[in-house]
Amino acid sequence: MLAGCDAIDSAGSAGSSGSGEADGRSPDGRATSPLKNIDGTEPGLAPLAGDADLAAARELIGTLEVKGRGPRTGYDRDEFGYARMDTADGVPLARNGCDTYNDLLKRDGQDIELRSGSTCVIVSMTLHDPYTGKDIAWKKQKATAVQIDHVVPLSYSWQLGSARWPESKRARFANDALNLIPVEGRANSAKGDSGPASWLPPSREIRCAYAVRFAQAALSYDMPVTAPDEQMMLRQCGAVRRERRER
Repeated sequence: MLAGCDAIDSAGSAGSSGSGEADGRSPDGRATSPLKNIDGTEPGLAPLAGDADLAAARELIGTLEVKGRGPRTGYDRDEFGYARMDTADGVPLARNGCDTYNDLLKRDGQDIELRSGSTCVIVSMTLHDPYTGKDIAWKKQKATAVQIDHVVPLSYSWQLGSARWPESKRARFANDALNLIPVEGRANSAKGDSGPASWLPPSREIRCAYAVRFAQAALSYDMPVTAPDEQMMLRQCGAVRRERRER
């Protein structure tokens, strides 16, 4: 069934940012507004609620190119390089001696405990999952309780153009912190390779921020989205449904 078809609630008072601190961080430091985190190096995904932020979100989403979703023919995860690589040049956190997975846990986690003798491998932490709004006490023994979500799924990108990219660009896309968020494993599994028209985070308050992050990742790689996905993203940020011809 279509997830999250309803628009967000009222935008709130005009001029309010809805993003917590002036730098976009929530007061507890666990999440950052995507509008203030354009390279993905800050933690989490803070809600957007104020009129100014919602207008900025709609403006950003409105710049996306719209195309139809192509076939999945030829897609394979290995086309994007091996998972968790630290050698995808051109993205934040690359070549720092720590793989993508642990970099992201370190970025978003709190109360982090490292493996004895390691400066990289995380064995326990607390994660605030933006998709569900839950706090997860995570331990490496049950690693799948937290999974790294590609906000724009790799298979989705394949059907919207990455099949024609050079492998180096696909490796950047798969390891770019802008497109990666640690979340509850069950929520990530439920999403699969869906775009926003088919799946949205269970937590309603985060849906506009999620749409912005989806748009940022797509725009960063000159990748289009489908018309239904664009319409759903706009709707989550307070836009009235409008028709737009694919181009």
